Amino acid sequence: MESAILFLPREDPPVRPDLGRTGADDGRTRDRVIDLLWREGPLSAVDLASQLGISAAAVRRHLDALEAQGRIEGQTAPHKSSRGRGRPARVFALTSAGRERFPHAYDDLAVAALRHLARSGGAQAVIAFAQEQLGGLEERCTQAVTTAGPDRFARAQALAGALSREGYAATASGLAGGGQLCQHHCPVAHVAAEFPQLCEAETAVISRLVGTHVQRLATIARGDSVCTTNIPSAAISEAHRRTSAQHRTSDHRTSDHRIPVPHISNGRTPA
Repeated sequence: MESAILFLPREDPPVRPDLGRTGADDGRTRDRVIDLLWREGPLSAVDLASQLGISAAAVRRHLDALEAQGRIEGQTAPHKSSRGRGRPARVFALTSAGRERFPHAYDDLAVAALRHLARSGGAQAVIAFAQEQLGGLEERCTQAVTTAGPDRFARAQALAGALSREGYAATASGLAGGGQLCQHHCPVAHVAAEFPQLCEAETAVISRLVGTHVQRLATIARGDSVCTTNIPSAAISEAHRRTSAQHRTSDHRTSDHRIPVPHISNGRTPA
């Protein structure tokens, strides 16, 4: 289901007498932290400090407050192939509560419509609807991905940019043995929580656009902080293809191997 993300102009909140100017400034800074995490996904305190133009110590104070409010959560950054030894980086991402400030257009109406469709047409009707709706997204992203060439990770980078323009706040990164496409916002997360067929159709679209089989590791609809899709390296894809082919060959041979049934004579001579 295609959803529009509405961006409304924000006014600075008035200074509350009980907080004073410092409290109001803290609130604005924390809003900026939330905005950055929504647009760019998980970031470290150092990254946030650089973009906000304040010290890392000041950022950590705001992160502690936001984490205490349940609006963000800290997590260990995934290891990248270029990263050396040392203490794993800690990054911060939005929780479901943190994403609530961003609008989800027509969620209740969409859920009601899909419930009606499921009752009248069954699960297959919902699947067909999801595939049709995601087909529009696929068409809009195809041109950007095609210009990236055949390399799957270049296509994933191009797809991340195209998805970000659709409101998914997506990023792509290379890891040892493959890569990941991360979507830090989902315009239909509340609907997909009840109808995972939307996520399944989206995963199929990503697979076709990147040009290889992919594996969905996490989704916002299931309560994860980010929708994460694993993109295997060419070597892993080839190994997967060979294993699948071997399994198909083995199954075929097993089905063709019939145990002969012995003939038991009844002692009579055929007429």
